[in-house]
Amino acid sequence: MKTALLVIDVQQSFQQRPYWREDDVRPFLARTQSLIDRAAKAGIPVLQVFHSEEDEGPTGPFSAHSGYVKTLPGLRISPAEVFYKNVHSGLYGRAADGRTLEQWLRDNGIGHVVVTGIRTEQCCETTTRHASDAGFKVTYALDATLTFPMVSRSGRTFQVPELMERTELVLNGRFANVVQADAVPI
Repeated sequence: MKTALLVIDVQQSFQQRPYWREDDVRPFLARTQSLIDRAAKAGIPVLQVFHSEEDEGPTGPFSAHSGYVKTLPGLRISPAEVFYKNVHSGLYGRAADGRTLEQWLRDNGIGHVVVTGIRTEQCCETTTRHASDAGFKVTYALDATLTFPMVSRSGRTFQVPELMERTELVLNGRFANVVQADAVPI
């Protein structure tokens, strides 16, 4: 079964958000880079997805006009294709030729995707669920995803380890095989 590595929303836009923290960025980038390098060496396509939206106007950090919808510094990537999305699932992202990521995967005979990126419980998790429901085998590289603390309506702060554990709980064995980056089968 042919595999593709998805690098979702690893972009400078997030650095402009008030919740951005540098704490886990370096290890996240190192693990993601390792997967990119392993995939490139094995001839596996690396596909990059960016989140782009105009809700906050042209100066919003996710606006195509802001200058922030580009790869985070420190990540070396030469993607086989780049997709832009304005929803949570990367499968809806579109390449310059108008094809969705899902169509690109099907056109290229890909049956297995490896998910990495930002944010663990949002775009990465949504893409995973969507890909699984669309019939793809999914490997979720949990430690090659990044997220930030979140505050619930009740005021409780959920820390990164809790969010990661929750994502693993709801995805593993249902929508994906959730593993550490060094255990991804490439």
